[in-house]
Amino acid sequence: MLYTWVIALIFYRALFFRFAPADLAPPYWINMGAMAISTLAGAQLVLDAPAAPLLTTLLPFVQGFSILYWATGTWWLPLLVVLTLWRYGVRRDPVRPDAFDWSAVFPLGMYSAASTQLSHAVGLAFLRPLASVFFWLGMLAWLATCVAQATRLRRIDSAVLL
Repeated sequence: MLYTWVIALIFYRALFFRFAPADLAPPYWINMGAMAISTLAGAQLVLDAPAAPLLTTLLPFVQGFSILYWATGTWWLPLLVVLTLWRYGVRRDPVRPDAFDWSAVFPLGMYSAASTQLSHAVGLAFLRPLASVFFWLGMLAWLATCVAQATRLRRIDSAVLL
């Protein structure tokens, strides 16, 4: 629940305070990943409920919050994409590979896994194609980040040798 409040504060800051391109760092994606992890955990609890009487009594609550967390992560995604496009497209901030770039990759895969589990847990079949799309987006992001990091390391090694 804490990440939901953090997302609200970040959104407030982006809307009402000066927001420089460098302020949008890859760790902002961690918030979306936290929502996806919460969704995945809730979906797994829903799936395990038949074997646990306590979970059965809490099922409506767990289902509702799992959907809330998924919706919050889903809402956060377009904002992150728009802010990223603003940073690199509109404000022309140079793209520089950074170790923090990996923190934008993991949440995409986690969102895919969470969407898949939630679709099974609460019977939302429309989430399955979305999960597939995000699986491939996550793979593409992983590959792009891997290439960028390898290129960066090659440059560093070349500079050290000189």
